[in-house]
Amino acid sequence: MAPAGSMTGLRLFLLGAVVALGVLGGALAGDAGISPALFVPVIGLVMFLVYRSMESNPDTREVSLPLKPGLPMKGWAGTAASPESGDRISISALADPALIVSSGWRVLAANDGALELFGARIVGGDLRQTVRHPVVVEAVRSGLGGQAPLIRDVTTLGAQDGAFRVRVVQLDTYRLLLNFTDVTQARLTERMRVDFVANASHELRTPLANISGFIETLLGPAAEDEPARRRFLDIMSREAARMSRLIDDLLSLSRIELDKYVRPQTFLELPPLLQDVGKTLAMRLEADGRKLLVEVEPELPQVVADRDQILQVLHNLVSNALKYGHSGTPVRVRAARDHQRGEEMVRVEVIDEGDGIAPEHLPRLTERFYRIDTGRSRSMGGTGLGLAIVKHIVERHRGRLEISSRQGEGTTVAFLLPVTMAGRVLEGDPAGEPGGPSQNRNMTVT
Repeated sequence: MAPAGSMTGLRLFLLGAVVALGVLGGALAGDAGISPALFVPVIGLVMFLVYRSMESNPDTREVSLPLKPGLPMKGWAGTAASPESGDRISISALADPALIVSSGWRVLAANDGALELFGARIVGGDLRQTVRHPVVVEAVRSGLGGQAPLIRDVTTLGAQDGAFRVRVVQLDTYRLLLNFTDVTQARLTERMRVDFVANASHELRTPLANISGFIETLLGPAAEDEPARRRFLDIMSREAARMSRLIDDLLSLSRIELDKYVRPQTFLELPPLLQDVGKTLAMRLEADGRKLLVEVEPELPQVVADRDQILQVLHNLVSNALKYGHSGTPVRVRAARDHQRGEEMVRVEVIDEGDGIAPEHLPRLTERFYRIDTGRSRSMGGTGLGLAIVKHIVERHRGRLEISSRQGEGTTVAFLLPVTMAGRVLEGDPAGEPGGPSQNRNMTVT
């Protein structure tokens, strides 16, 4: 593959030759008595064909570089130009933004990703003036000094915020390849993991510290104080129960994440499940003077779901509605068909009549350990993981979770579950149509 500079010179030479032939042909035509005007369209056609042939040849348009290991590619853009050159790929085949820089700091080439990141003016300019990032400049300086390959991590490049990993590879004595990989999501994931461990440790440390403190008191000043002993033992029991719930939720979340990419394979009827939730929470409803009002659409289709996990979702949502709804108000559960986005689904809503939630909190409600009112949540026995568990279960079922709220009126949490898997009828459905009603709740897909 010829260098870009030589191909530009060749293009000018060929075009000049065509023009010269046109002038010569016009002169000869004049001597022969033929009108020179007849040569104009012919010469124009020849010039157009020459230009098109050069533009359609990728060898005249793309800068190529020797293949180096470890560079992500979209696809091959060429083969060996000669036995000496080895395998070659074009810079446009690199998936990430990439630049080729000369030993004089001039940017020789940029792929589409780099043009989008740094702007079109970067090509031909001085890297120190166009990129203007001290870490990148220092990495290139080290590369030009013979220290390539090397890797550097930077933040905020060009017009884009985020984290990037910069790889500097020496192509030859005079050129470097710079490859920019966006690692923002990886950094966010790592930050979330660190925060999760820190939050989980804090949530466990607090009740443990309380229990330890009460034990010391019972072994000392309150050893013979019976009323104090009973009061402290009651608090210790509640703190131990809180730790147990937190550990159970952590284990549950871990199991759900392990099965994140394993979709449930059974049919499930929701009405019996709603009845089970009512029976489980009957004593609590009675103690609070509350009612669970269930509305189910007739002939509600089955859903593809894991029974235990959907029961956990319903239990978490109804429990939250009981916690945050006003005393004496009912908790409503509605289940009906839904045809959003052209896919048949079942929509289940859990509605409370409470204080509602401010709009700024809604996007963060499913974050682990996120609480609007930390003290109130803990006093009610919350672990801060309930809605995170709900979100992960719904995602595993390829469903959707929707939360809406009006302050002073209450909150509605809805989850949608698909009736069929991947748009097809599951085998064994006795109704013979997608999601048809069935009495068999544990039908397995084959």
